[in-house]
Amino acid sequence: MARGTLRIYLGAAPGVGKTYAMLSEAHRRVERGTDCVVAFVEHHHRPRTEVMLHGLEQLPRREIEYRGGTFTEMDVDAVLRRAPKVALVDELAHTNMPGSRNTKLWQDVEELLAAGIDVISTVNIQHLESLGDVVESITGVRQRETVPDEVVRRADQIELVDMSPQALRRRMAHGNIYKPDKVDAALSNYFRPGNLTALRELALLWVADRVDAHLTEYRSEHHVSAIWGSRERIVVGLTGGPEGRTLIRRAARLAEKGAGGEVMAVYISRSDGLTAVSPKELALQRTLVEDLGGTFHQVVGDDIPAALLDFARGVNATQIVLGVSRRRSWQYVFGPGVGATVARESGPDLDVHLITHAEVGKGRGLPVARGARLGRSRVISGWLAGVLGPLLLTWLLKSVVPDIGLANHMLLFLTLTVAAALLGGLLPALASAVVGSTLLNWFFTPPVHTLTVADPQNIVAIVVFVGVAVAVASVVDLAARRTHQAARLRAESEILSFLAGNVLRGETGLEDLLERVRETFGMESVALLERAGEKDPWTCAGSVGPRPATTPDAADVDVPVGDHMALSLCGRVLPAADRRVLAAFAAQAAVVVDRRRLKGEADRAEELAEGNRIRTALLAAVSHDLRTPLAGIKAAVTSLRSDDVEWSEEDQAELLEAIEEGADRLDHLVGNLLDMSRLQTGTVTPIIRETDLDEVVPMALGAVPEDSVDLDVPESLPMVGVDRGLLERSVANIVENAVKYSPPGERVLVSASAMADRVEIRVVDRGPGVPDEVKDRIFEPFQRYGDAPRGDGVGLGLAVARGFAEAIGGTLHAEDTPGGGLTMVLAVRTAPGRRRERPDVSPAVTS
Repeated sequence: MARGTLRIYLGAAPGVGKTYAMLSEAHRRVERGTDCVVAFVEHHHRPRTEVMLHGLEQLPRREIEYRGGTFTEMDVDAVLRRAPKVALVDELAHTNMPGSRNTKLWQDVEELLAAGIDVISTVNIQHLESLGDVVESITGVRQRETVPDEVVRRADQIELVDMSPQALRRRMAHGNIYKPDKVDAALSNYFRPGNLTALRELALLWVADRVDAHLTEYRSEHHVSAIWGSRERIVVGLTGGPEGRTLIRRAARLAEKGAGGEVMAVYISRSDGLTAVSPKELALQRTLVEDLGGTFHQVVGDDIPAALLDFARGVNATQIVLGVSRRRSWQYVFGPGVGATVARESGPDLDVHLITHAEVGKGRGLPVARGARLGRSRVISGWLAGVLGPLLLTWLLKSVVPDIGLANHMLLFLTLTVAAALLGGLLPALASAVVGSTLLNWFFTPPVHTLTVADPQNIVAIVVFVGVAVAVASVVDLAARRTHQAARLRAESEILSFLAGNVLRGETGLEDLLERVRETFGMESVALLERAGEKDPWTCAGSVGPRPATTPDAADVDVPVGDHMALSLCGRVLPAADRRVLAAFAAQAAVVVDRRRLKGEADRAEELAEGNRIRTALLAAVSHDLRTPLAGIKAAVTSLRSDDVEWSEEDQAELLEAIEEGADRLDHLVGNLLDMSRLQTGTVTPIIRETDLDEVVPMALGAVPEDSVDLDVPESLPMVGVDRGLLERSVANIVENAVKYSPPGERVLVSASAMADRVEIRVVDRGPGVPDEVKDRIFEPFQRYGDAPRGDGVGLGLAVARGFAEAIGGTLHAEDTPGGGLTMVLAVRTAPGRRRERPDVSPAVTS
């Protein structure tokens, strides 16, 4: 049976019209004769959406009993039995109630697709799993209901349902999304213009990336090599020189002129190992391009123009930005340069921009660091100059230039020998000396056309020529090699200097360091392996790249670090000269691992120190605050047991009341101490359940006088997902603290209200208040603000309240009360499951 197709309507926020668009599509299909049913659609009592359900077949839902309430979910078995051509399933990220067939609704959808049923669904951008942190940073709200990105990416069709923030806010204000009593809170919180604009951009970029992936896949499958300029992609060619920052900024300005422009900076490193550029400058340019919203890439290639063009065509770029060459005028005799070559070979579909900068014509800042090797092309050129050069010179001297004397002939042949040494090193120069001396003897030393030398002076001249040629060739070759070695050592020293500085300052993580190793040496993958002992298996402390080595023997390059650690590289075998720098990288990697372990030990030591501080404060509290109620209880009991005094009933009642009051105070202090101990040791394990606040908050007021609190907790609030016991203890501590500091006759207000997907409990007092710089400190253990008398507590109430609030996924912070006083705001999440429906209140919107 063929798998069904999945179509998703994606929106940036609730209320943009995803469900309406889905139902409109269903009506169109029904009119064309398609068998289409409604399997699961939430209209949230929105009139326009509810009307769209008319005329469509709706399958009955499955009822589930859970904690005294009845909830409905999609009946997967009913849909499979009905076997329609198309099923409408709303809210793809929805979490099913406990007892359902699957935990998540998207898993139900997978079953329908596997049965060959086409599915049309909806989802908001904030429910994608990978965007949870981004959405939380934008809106301050953490989404509990999420769907894996891959589920949405696998959809056969994704249609973006878009609406401007202003239009969406107008819909909200007109009551087309939420009920009137929730509109003001929504507009001032989740539906702020900035939030909606950011979410809209997030949705547009996500869909654009998916379209771009489909385009890349299509071009690959159909072998399309021509560039399709669907949007501006600008590739910046970097050399590692200081002009790179100018090029990056220029490319960013070009990208801003086109919608959806993208900047990709690329550095082409040679395949023979270390780069000759300054790693510090390249790191600065990488940071700059990433700050401007672009990406940085490093590829390996000896033919820089070809590698640059291959990269640009591979990413479907439309423009290339290069800097005008830094070469001096005389250096153009060796070739037109990278910029001119790229412009000539780019073709009509790829524009090339040559940007002027302050470094034009100043020469290359760093030579190409190719080690002691001169490169294949230079060696070939040296052999050609050393062997063919003397033959060509002999032909010119015999046929073109008249006889200029043996001394001049020798100088010309010596010049060729020096040129061969400059190009190819010592061996081509020696070959040039041998060939040149033979030709001099045969053609220009009497008697000619023989190897016999008649004049002894000519013998001396030829010997001197060979000696000078060999000496000059040796000096030139040594100087060339020393120059290249100096360039290599300079590059190595800059790499090691920058590396050591970053590692010592703690700016580089292990993965970043391994990535730098991979890029520097042009490897496929790098892994740092370690083991506890000689016979223990190797474990991976960190790796980058595909298919990293799992043992040192499986790697192409293995650098041991001590007895039980090794840096393993896969990709190619490195020359011995590169292993010196690689050993330094390995040592620094070991330093990073050791520092990470030391940091962990320091954190544990800090926790122990904090525990010692808590224990010290606890002893101080026991020595005074706990002894005070004990002393009162002891005195009252001793008085009652005394046989010397005849106590009246009133006196006995007063003493018993004192005993009860002291016991209650002692119980409260011990309870807070035990709670703080649980929080410090991490043994608080909340049991999250759906709960009504109007059932919990009143229970938390039992420890305060009845006439000291005004309670305002509407029954229409959505259910929250909390641990009832922890929430009750948290609210009780907050209220007791507020009552303690409220002036006589002033009531404390405890109110609750819904804000998007959370509920806020506010405890408002009219006490002296707290300065801003102290608001965070009052939540620390054993802290009491102001002139609170000893014996009123050990300063744990608010610390325990915040600890319990965070344990159930909530937050607790302090605000100033308008007109004077302090307001404690406790925010908790609404329940992730379905809301309990009430006759007079519609369910809370979850889409």
